Amino acid sequence: MVKELNNDNFKEEVLDSEEVVLVDFWASWCGPCRMLGPIMEEVGKETKVCKVNVDEEAELAEKYSINSIPCVIAFKDGKEISRSIGLKSKDDILKMVK
Repeated sequence: MVKELNNDNFKEEVLDSEEVVLVDFWASWCGPCRMLGPIMEEVGKETKVCKVNVDEEAELAEKYSINSIPCVIAFKDGKEISRSIGLKSKDDILKMVK
């Protein structure tokens, strides 16, 4: 399951999470973002995945210096542990949390 995030639930779902969380920063107009969506759904069956729409949550995008999308950031214990920009395979994304 992939959960949509906003400024109100980001801290609870990501920063305070006891498990590794992958956050997909995306936009509806972005072709590679739309292609990554089904891949992230598959990844979500194996680890916690959340999405942030950069158009709706510009403050979060700015806070995490999102300059290119899609951008997937892995968080552990409230800190960024890895970052991937662009369309990636399921295996490449899962390697971010291993």
